[in-house]
Amino acid sequence: MSASKTILFATIFGLGIGLGIVGSKYIGNENSPSQSTQTDDEKKPLYWQAPMDKSFRSDTPGKSPMGMDLIPVYAGADGTDDERNLVRINPTVENNIGVRTAIVSSNNTSPIIETVGTIQIDDDNTSVVDVRTEGWIENMPVKAIGDEVRKGQLLFKLFSRPLVSAQDEFLQAAKMGRQNLITATRARLLSLGMSNREIARLKETGKSIRLMNIYAPRSGIVTEMGAGEGGFVKPGMNVLKIVDLKTVWAIADVFEDQVHQVHPGQTVYMRMAGMPSREWEGKVEYIYPTVNAKARTVQVRIGFDNQDGLLRPEMFARLIIKTETNMPDMEMPSTVAIPREALIRTGRSERVILALGNGQYQPAEVVSGQEIGDDIEILSGLKAGEKIVVSAQFLLDSEASLRGTLLRLTPTSQETTDMDMDLPDTGKTMGEVISIMPEHGMVTVDHPAIENINMPAMIMAYSTEPELLKKIKVGDHVNITVVTKPGEDGNYRLSDIVKMDMGGEKKQ
Repeated sequence: MSASKTILFATIFGLGIGLGIVGSKYIGNENSPSQSTQTDDEKKPLYWQAPMDKSFRSDTPGKSPMGMDLIPVYAGADGTDDERNLVRINPTVENNIGVRTAIVSSNNTSPIIETVGTIQIDDDNTSVVDVRTEGWIENMPVKAIGDEVRKGQLLFKLFSRPLVSAQDEFLQAAKMGRQNLITATRARLLSLGMSNREIARLKETGKSIRLMNIYAPRSGIVTEMGAGEGGFVKPGMNVLKIVDLKTVWAIADVFEDQVHQVHPGQTVYMRMAGMPSREWEGKVEYIYPTVNAKARTVQVRIGFDNQDGLLRPEMFARLIIKTETNMPDMEMPSTVAIPREALIRTGRSERVILALGNGQYQPAEVVSGQEIGDDIEILSGLKAGEKIVVSAQFLLDSEASLRGTLLRLTPTSQETTDMDMDLPDTGKTMGEVISIMPEHGMVTVDHPAIENINMPAMIMAYSTEPELLKKIKVGDHVNITVVTKPGEDGNYRLSDIVKMDMGGEKKQ
């Protein structure tokens, strides 16, 4: 090329650069060619991955081994710390995995406890009929369990030889006129079960009574029979048990982490499966002091009126305890609540998945409170009006955790201990290559636990230098060095990966 042509080309090139600089100064960024190119690059997927198996990746769109559409991963999707656990999915995938959302609500609803229980006999309305001397039952009108009796009704007649002998002794003492003997024999008759009225009649008639009448102490239903007509009875034996079913108890089971909300006097609503249109209202009477060690529940006793007799012992009941009804003057504070199914509980934290719109989802750590029917109170981490996921949230949570490892693998600030701070920067182990994308610097390795950095055994996708992957292929056994701090892309990094030979030594 001649010198004149070279000078002309350099002049044109410099003029073009100058015009580009001047143009970029006065033309908005949205028209900038460089930004247009960058936008195009950002819209171009880096790769496609399976929605339920992050280790499966492909350079082209298609189907996962489970038959689901692969999800595109774009440049910059995980480029900042704020977006490391942000999940982006397209509308088709949203529909396929059944994502449903709900709005976080705020209300003043009183907390309730829903539980189950059984109808039991009210022990306060129960009487046991027994005898104070041995003998035989004669003339017993009550024939079977379930018979209804009235207070003062004759239950049976008792023949007792000791009682007849005691009557004769009393009459003899009365004839003799010895007051001290009369007092002694009278006391014996009382101890054997005779009433003052019967003793007065005995003295008046002067003849002993062969059969002593036993009367019902209360009205009710006979629920137990210890002996029938002609049977032999003795002291300490329960001959009959009479229960007044005009009132009954419901014994409810309340979980130990909810029982602190229950207090005597609270209103309880009860329904029976066999009578769905009927509702009973009762009051909490007593909270038992012990915990069922197997079920982790505490029993609560609730009293109900049963004038119509529809409630029978051992019936199964569903109960709703209004936990604030014993404090009517207290104004209920505003409560932030979400459906119980939306809460994700782990051993170390609680979280929900926020629906940010435009196919974007992100986990948020929360602190839950007491349950309110089908909802659960949220003490912190959410505010009314936010949208959360109530279905398929575990899939989204898994995606966010694998992509960002912010909530599942990294302790929160409250959970960080001095031991965590003393962990080394790297850990070494061996493993097997499951998948690899050398051009993107991505490799998935199945490896055992790395004890010195507290990493469990797992199949994990790592980022590394593409140069280190040139001689690595799927199925190779490798030695890896894991860096404990995730990289800027949110993935754990390998500072070294070396292929091993069959004997377990590094290949040179």
